[in-house]
Parts: sequence; C-alpha cells; structure tokens
Amino acid sequence: MSRLVWVLDRGAALVTYPSLYLAVLTGILYNTEQFGVVHEAARRVHIELSVFAMIVTLLHACLGVLDAWFVVTEQVPAPAYSTPYFLGGLVVGAGALLVLVVAVLGLTDAGRFHRPWGPRVVHSFAYAGFAFVTIHAAAIGTDLTGFVRPLLGSSVAFLVYVLALRLLVLRGILSNTTPG
Repeated sequence: MSRLVWVLDRGAALVTYPSLYLAVLTGILYNTEQFGVVHEAARRVHIELSVFAMIVTLLHACLGVLDAWFVVTEQVPAPAYSTPYFLGGLVVGAGALLVLVVAVLGLTDAGRFHRPWGPRVVHSFAYAGFAFVTIHAAAIGTDLTGFVRPLLGSSVAFLVYVLALRLLVLRGILSNTTPG
C-alpha cells in the first residue's frame, strides 16, 4: 500500500509542476494584449489549465500527506536526507498550497477581498505560491537533483524574463510596434 501511495504521489507531483508552470506562464500573458497571438492563446487555455493544475496539486497534497505519514511513523524507510529536512520540505509544500489556494480565491470569490487587497492583487499571490512550489520541488521533490535543479533554474529564469518583459511593455518602456 505504501509503495503504491509513493508512486501515485510522485506521479501526481510530476504532472503538477509542469501544469503549474504553464498556468503561471499563461497567466503572465493573459491580460497583455500587446503580445498578440501568444496573448490570445493564453486567454484560450489559462483558466482550464489552472483548474487542472489545482486539481492535480490537491491530489498531490493529499497523497503527499499520506506518504509523509508513512515516513514519519516509520512504516517505510526514511528518505536519504534527515527527517527535519524532510519535514521542512513538507512545510514549504504546505505553504505553497495555502498561497495557491488564496490566489485562486482572489478570482473565484472576489467579493471576499477588498482594497488594497483586491481580487487581482490576491490572484498575483500565485507567483509567490509558484516560488514555494519550486523550492519544494528542488528540495524534496526528486532523486534526480543533478538533472532537475538546473532545469528548474532555467525554466524559472524564463518566467522571470517573460514577467519582466510584460512589465516593461505595460509601462510603455517597450513597444511591439516596428519602426517604418
């Protein structure tokens, strides 16, 4: 039973991270009309992709709690790192889940939030939630750290680049018009 939970938890995690990544990427492009066809594509898939990402995130969280219970109660061998490190990684994952749920509530239950914490501001918490998800994934999410950590770093750098580009376009510092 515990082996099955571990495999399902790992599988859910391997689907969760890329779907959260794509949800964040399409979210960055969602309200930026200056990006043209990329903006239109983001508007077509962002909500559905985000719903899917949250479903698999909740699945991973439930399975992760059960898997962690097996580790803490010593029903399965402990991971290759210390128990405090493992528990710290779980706390970071729980924090990520909490921030992501609040970010989703920013738009699904907009009446709950009032200025200066309006729905769009609260929804932007998704960036912080994704940062916690990335830390959680890099810390305890994989045995393939030599492969995954460089991949995480470069993919997060790309998100930061797109976000910075969006901010520059929205502030009018960069323009998508060509001279001529």
